[in-house]
Amino acid sequence: MSTEVAIVGIGIHPFGRTDGVSGRAQGAHAAREALRDAGIGWEDVQAAFGGSDAAGNADALVADLGLTGIEFVNVLNGCATGGSALAMADRAIRSGAYDVSMAIGFDKHPPGAFNASPAQYGLGDWYGDVGMMVTTQFFGMKIQRYLHDHDMGPSVLSLVAAKAFRNGALNPNAWRRTPMSPEAIAGSPMLSDPLTKYMFCSPAEGGVALVLARGDIAHRYTDRPVFLRSVAMRTRHYGTFEVFSPSLAPERVDGPTVVAAAAAFEAAGIGPSEVDVAQVQDTESGAEVMHMAETGLCKHGEQEDLIGSGATEIGGSLPINTDGGCLANGEPIGASGLRQVYENVLQLRGDAGDHQVPGDPRVGFTHVYGAPGISACTVLSR
Repeated sequence: MSTEVAIVGIGIHPFGRTDGVSGRAQGAHAAREALRDAGIGWEDVQAAFGGSDAAGNADALVADLGLTGIEFVNVLNGCATGGSALAMADRAIRSGAYDVSMAIGFDKHPPGAFNASPAQYGLGDWYGDVGMMVTTQFFGMKIQRYLHDHDMGPSVLSLVAAKAFRNGALNPNAWRRTPMSPEAIAGSPMLSDPLTKYMFCSPAEGGVALVLARGDIAHRYTDRPVFLRSVAMRTRHYGTFEVFSPSLAPERVDGPTVVAAAAAFEAAGIGPSEVDVAQVQDTESGAEVMHMAETGLCKHGEQEDLIGSGATEIGGSLPINTDGGCLANGEPIGASGLRQVYENVLQLRGDAGDHQVPGDPRVGFTHVYGAPGISACTVLSR
């Protein structure tokens, strides 16, 4: 009989900019909140998996939380770091090795764009010299082609960003909490056609921690467990069109998001049509549009009508990025994927406050994507 895994504790440090507080300190804050939520101490956690891109090794947290001799594994997988840490914490329990584990992520990026190095991705300096390490160019090219192929107009991108800022305004842990109109977003400076300034997220700060336990003992820690039905991770196949790829194959195949989402739903025994609330990667507005279909939440080309009709709003039939997503929260790489799961746990518990989805949601889905082509998806239920 397979082991069930439940999320029994959650903690967060608000996202954005917190002067004078290190990324590690933000991670420690999130960990303490998660432990308090689960009603346990750090000494009760048997294994931890954590990630940070710019704020030091996550395992340094043991100096803040306690030198208990815990097994702690550092995880780094681009923007999928948080999702990867969760996958490892989940598998540590499903394997039978541990009863209680933690997934934790934090970061503190400097202002400005991410400064990726070609060498980190096996590319020559020429790739950076010609400007292709600037991800805004890739995102612009990809959504241009996608909108063309599926006969959608660029106005859908402004609607996505406007929804994100509306939702962020309702979320006390979000960074960008000022609503903006679609017109103001569309009229902001063009960065990489058709994506304007306010259609992109920004590097940020923050921390998130989740306490996981065997499903059969979850009642020891909470009377409202949220079960982690599945976590699936996939990398790209030959023929995908992914960031930091120096060439494009003649044939086209589905990207890692399609494969990871399908695997997550299959393992959970739950279909996309059963999802009550979803969080998907929205590094920029186009990503949310594309990932809606790639994850199976809708068909390609349906996004314009769904978004325009309000279906993806908090009160709609398919609420997406209810906490404001990356656009409103920013992206501290180590914490971003875990923020999505934190939000879904809040939603399934009914604890999301002003941004709570109505109608007693029971199934949540998350998707995070990291360069150069790693996707992690989760299915949760209560």
